[in-house]
Amino acid sequence: MIAIIDYGVGNLFSLSHSLTSIGAEVEVTGDAEKILSADHVILPGVGAFGDAAAKLRETGLDDVVKEVAAKGVPVMGICLGMQLLLDKSFEFGEHAGLGLIPGEVRPISEVIPPDYKIPHIGWNALNVVRNHPIFRDIKPGDCVYFVHSYYGAKCPEVIATAEYGADLTAAVGRGNVVGCQFHPEKSGDVGLGILKAFCEWDGLDPLS
Repeated sequence: MIAIIDYGVGNLFSLSHSLTSIGAEVEVTGDAEKILSADHVILPGVGAFGDAAAKLRETGLDDVVKEVAAKGVPVMGICLGMQLLLDKSFEFGEHAGLGLIPGEVRPISEVIPPDYKIPHIGWNALNVVRNHPIFRDIKPGDCVYFVHSYYGAKCPEVIATAEYGADLTAAVGRGNVVGCQFHPEKSGDVGLGILKAFCEWDGLDPLS
């Protein structure tokens, strides 16, 4: 069973629908026991980092995510969910993340040209910089859909980038934990392929 964590932040319906469409057994839940018993866990998220991190802590689901990751269960963070996997964020102050993957969340305005629009919204080619099981079906030029104003910085575990005036972090991975800054559930067949690969991944990453 794939558990999509419901902590009051995230595009749960479209993600659940996408996973169901590829034949996955899915449950959207905030129940700790169900999450801990899942085969795979997805942490979604939209909105501000500080608010989402606070909701995770208030529900106790921050510790649940850490426990799941420690057990070796495959975990995927999506968009803000990916950012929450990192050490901290500088979005409207400084906020602690889950610390499952080293790195910081910083504004893309620090690295992109001043005439580029913020937020970064749209389709961009995925540049896989390190082979990873979730990218088993990715071909050069495959595009995915982004909506974000902040990105993963100072992260040694980048597995894919996307060019938007600079090479921005598109995905990170460490051990059994991965994160996608883009929205696979909004990325057509390419995104569905990534979700399918995640659902079939055993959590082992030989290069991590």
